[in-house]
Amino acid sequence: MSIRHVRTTRRAGAAALLAAALAFSLTACGEDPGTSKENASSSSSSGKQQPSKSGDGKTYPDNSKVVATLKGNDGIEMVIHEVKRDAGGFVTVSGAFKNTTQNAYTTPIQWSGQEQDVAGSGRSVAAMTLVDSKEKKRYYVLRDTDNRPLTTAGFDPSIAAGATFQFFAQFPAPPTSTTTVDLQFPGFPNAPIEIS
Repeated sequence: MSIRHVRTTRRAGAAALLAAALAFSLTACGEDPGTSKENASSSSSSGKQQPSKSGDGKTYPDNSKVVATLKGNDGIEMVIHEVKRDAGGFVTVSGAFKNTTQNAYTTPIQWSGQEQDVAGSGRSVAAMTLVDSKEKKRYYVLRDTDNRPLTTAGFDPSIAAGATFQFFAQFPAPPTSTTTVDLQFPGFPNAPIEIS
């Protein structure tokens, strides 16, 4: 295999991963423009939120599923909705942070991690890691070609009382023989989660 072919293959793989991450982050940060108030009221009346199909034909995580609920400091909860292994060789964790208190919750700077390279991305959940005890490996949030974390970033420094915000984070996939990993995140207890 020539060096030129290897470079082309690497660039194509990186571009595909970046495109998938950007598409996912755009939808995770905003509402589907095709959703009407009528659809929103019918989905809330049923009590369950099904996987949504947007105008681009993609399916997004089913927020009615709960893989784990972790109780953190000062009334904040992290609800994991999905831990999915993708064909591209990565695992996507999606969920939501819920402020269950009557006061605004200031998100700790530790959520962004300690790396100087990711500080320019603003607030993020780049400190999240997955630990594969079986293989004795720790997986960190993936980075794009500009070294930005492939995770929800740039969110407000506080979560209003009773409010929720969605997040996602992408990691390198552990071997297919690994079906459970420990999710670690500052301010929350470690939690074993199953990869779907």
